[in-house]
Amino acid sequence: MEYNTSSPIYLQVIDMIKKQLVLGELQPGDQLPSTRVLAVEYDVNPNTAARIYKEMELAGLCYTKRGLGTYLSDSKDMIKEVRTDMANHVIDSFIDEMTSLGYTFEEMVHIINEREIIHNDNIKNI
Repeated sequence: MEYNTSSPIYLQVIDMIKKQLVLGELQPGDQLPSTRVLAVEYDVNPNTAARIYKEMELAGLCYTKRGLGTYLSDSKDMIKEVRTDMANHVIDSFIDEMTSLGYTFEEMVHIINEREIIHNDNIKNI
C-alpha cells in the first residue's frame, strides 16, 4: 500500500473502507476483519488498525460485539450518507483548487459543462 503523506494513514484506510461500502464491495451489517487481519491487509501497525475501528465506531460506521468481532452499521441510510459526504469532500477540494488557480464559480461551471460534453462524446465513440 502506498499512502499519501499529507493525511494520517488511519484516515486514508477509513476512506478506503468507506469507498468499498459505497461501491457495494461491503454491505451494511457485514463483519469486518479482525484488527490483526486489517493490519496485514492494509500494511499498517496493529495499533493503527485498532484506531481505525475506534474512529469508525465514534463516527457510527461500525460497532463491536465483544468476542464476536466488528461489524459495519446496519443503518439503511449509512451508504447514502457516506456517499454524500465523500462527494462533498471531492467537490470542496475541487472548488478550493480551482479558486486557488483564480477561477470563478461561473468559470468552474462552464468548464464542467464543457467536460461533460467531451465525456459524453467519448462514451458514444466507444
